[in-house]
Amino acid sequence: MTTIEGFVEKGFEPVFSAFKSNFDNNDEIGAAVSIFIESKCVVDLWGGIADTRSNKPWTKDSLQLVFSSTKGATSILANILIQEKILEIDKPVCYYWPEFGENGKDEITVEELLTHKAGLPYIEESFELDDVVAWHPITQALARQNPIWKPGTEHGYHAITFGWLVGELIRRALNEVSFRSCFEKLVSKPLGIDFYIGLPEELSDRVTHLKTIGRPEDEEMAKIYDAFVGPDTLTGKALMSPSPALKDMEIWNNQTIYKAEIPSANGITDARSLAKMYASCVSTVEGQRLLSDEQLKLATQVRTSGADKVLYFETKFGLGFMLPSLNSLYAGENAFGHDGAGGSHGWADSKHKVGFGYVMNKMIASLNGDPRSHALTNALYRSIGEKEPFS
Repeated sequence: MTTIEGFVEKGFEPVFSAFKSNFDNNDEIGAAVSIFIESKCVVDLWGGIADTRSNKPWTKDSLQLVFSSTKGATSILANILIQEKILEIDKPVCYYWPEFGENGKDEITVEELLTHKAGLPYIEESFELDDVVAWHPITQALARQNPIWKPGTEHGYHAITFGWLVGELIRRALNEVSFRSCFEKLVSKPLGIDFYIGLPEELSDRVTHLKTIGRPEDEEMAKIYDAFVGPDTLTGKALMSPSPALKDMEIWNNQTIYKAEIPSANGITDARSLAKMYASCVSTVEGQRLLSDEQLKLATQVRTSGADKVLYFETKFGLGFMLPSLNSLYAGENAFGHDGAGGSHGWADSKHKVGFGYVMNKMIASLNGDPRSHALTNALYRSIGEKEPFS
């Protein structure tokens, strides 16, 4: 029987039941969920196994790599800079990052960069893992590259490149030595959260071990997989760029990846911090409010919608945030956030003042949530007397 620790406030018992059911019925290995309503944490649960190789238990201090849920954190930081007039969404990116204006990119705006319209979903050059960790070889390659499509005319999910593009824009605008220092100064330290984009080496023992997914062994399923995400497809290139090393999902269990700064994919955090970060976008939490109501309105306006050139299905984006669509409902029309490959989920609901965080170490093949996070979301809304989003 799985040991579950933490607490739920009275009235939120359905969330505990859903969390337990994920272990009993959805083959969960290790996970955590946290929920804030306005400034108060009403759910904080964790349980299961952090590392199946040693049967190390998941604890209150366990950390998890959350893949593209990192983009939500990066987007929060970008919106803080827009709110403070440090970035202007109508200005060209090269105003802040002059080298970026090469090869037909001089008119790409900050808004287009944040909404996956820049035409740079992958890097045409190939790099060793050391270059990926070094940051500057990658941002320099993006600065000199030609767009894959005419910027602003179409959108396609910039699965990995989003982090370096937006991250370098932020770094230049703040004149900081690293993206990590920008994020720490304006987000993680003011909130007092465990959210790292570039993990300090001394914290690596707290990171749980991912049970990853990869190319199916079944021949017929492998053919379908290759048709959609094979190395010659736009999707495959977007997911595996810019290094062949990233083709092996096990690389994401590597400490070299932990300490890198990949603001689209290698954020390491816990559910409590994820939920608190989003709660502070819609409410004042422990004296901190990251985004004003005015900025939230700008950030969550639909700016990208329709068929996605990279993901095939419809996507909707605000200023960096994923917005509810037919394929990713979140919690209804007032929600915004970002999913991570394999199942992690962080979002806020501006109407009900909710901050939600879910992290896990068993990956499921989905880019937009899965039955585990859906069940937890339904349980939350059932607890507050609202309609279940995933009914």
